[in-house]
Order: sequence, then C-alpha cells, then structure tokens
Amino acid sequence: MTITNQDELDGIKHIGRIVANTLQAMAKALEPGLTTAELDQIGQDLLDHYGAVSAPRLTYGFPGATCISVNEEIAHGIPGSRVIRAGDLVNIDVSACCNGYFADTGASFRVPPATPALDRLCRDGKRAMQIGIAQVAAGRPLSGIGRAIGRFASDRGYTLIRNLASHGVGRALHEAPGEIATWPTRGDSRRIARGLVMTVEPFLSTGSQWATEGHDGWTLFSDSGAPVVQYEHTVIAMERGAMVVTLPG
Repeated sequence: MTITNQDELDGIKHIGRIVANTLQAMAKALEPGLTTAELDQIGQDLLDHYGAVSAPRLTYGFPGATCISVNEEIAHGIPGSRVIRAGDLVNIDVSACCNGYFADTGASFRVPPATPALDRLCRDGKRAMQIGIAQVAAGRPLSGIGRAIGRFASDRGYTLIRNLASHGVGRALHEAPGEIATWPTRGDSRRIARGLVMTVEPFLSTGSQWATEGHDGWTLFSDSGAPVVQYEHTVIAMERGAMVVTLPG
C-alpha cells in the first residue's frame, strides 16, 4: 500500500497501535507454566477488544490468532498445548486488520534465565531491524535494506534466514512490492516509493540460513538447529526516513 491521504495514514497508524499494544501485553504475560494457547488467547481477547481481526486467520485460515514459536520453531508456530519453560526463546508475531487496514509486528523474548549468548543474539536482532529501518526513505533502493543488515550480521559472525523476507502491507497482509530481502541480493533495482507501507523483519541466527517447514504445514524450523530471532515493525517510507507505526500507545 502507498499512503495517499490523511485517512489512510490514520488507518494504518490505528491498526499499528493495536498490534503493538497486543504484542506488548502478550510479552508482559509471558512466564513459565503458560501454554502457547493461553498466551494466544490473551492476544485474541485484546484484538477483540479493539475491534480487530487476526490477519493470518483472516488471510490464510491460520489456526490461531497470533503466531507463537518456541526455541527450534522460528516462525508461524501454532498456539497449542506446548508449555513455556524457563530459559525458552519465544517469538510472538501479531498481525491484524481493522477497518480494512493491516499492520504486522513481532519480537523474540527470553524467558529467564537466559544465557549471555542468547541475550546478545536478541540485542543484535533488534539492532539489525533498526539498521534496516534506517535505510527506508522515499527514493532509496529497496536492496539497501538487505545490504545494510547483511554487513551488520557478517561483521558480528551471524547468519540471516534467506527464505523469510520483509513485505509490503497495508490493504492486505502481504502485498506489493512483494518480498523485500533482509539479506544482501543482486539485481533488485526497485526504489522505495514515498508513502510505501512495508515491514522490516530480519531473522538473525548464530548459524542457520534457511527455514524448513514442519509436518503441520505451518510451523517453520531452523535448518541447522541454531537459535534464530526475529524483530519486526511496520513502517511508512517518508521523504527523510521511516515512520514506525507499530509502537504501543
């Protein structure tokens, strides 16, 4: 989606706050002994409160309101009977629709106690997202996002998952300009249009490069078993930089 008027901007900012507030509430509730289904219900209740609808459920028939992925699961985890335990790495991804507008956000969380290496991976995963967001502005190359994140990852000895990309969002969960690599690529000459709504969501790892699909047809796993973190915001490309719309408030 490309923002063309104030009503569209207000609509994207509204759903952005909804998913951000939902993610924040789920993160605060995260503790050992909670099942992923119970955590998902917190998200469902909040989306209902705000008058929003789960985007993966609406778009793809996903069997949950949110995606919750634990440890070896790195994305699209189905909420269920899995019990969250001390030391787990939990990714929560919240995307939703309200009044015809979509936004998408996510983050990885450590359930204490966490190892120093996992703390460092999470800190650097968030930094990788911020570096990607810093490349977003009207007229800049889309491929600049992946180049900048790739330099950061390489300098610190990390790898990037190369089959989970950022994407356009706004009037649908996934839309034009299609997939946007968060790793270095060649041959992508696309430029960022003013007002473009998109996600920035690198998947940073200590060794994995690919996500593999599990038997349930949804859950994605680290190909090597190495830890993977994901941090995601929905942003709007403005003349001088990115407006982040998935901030709680």
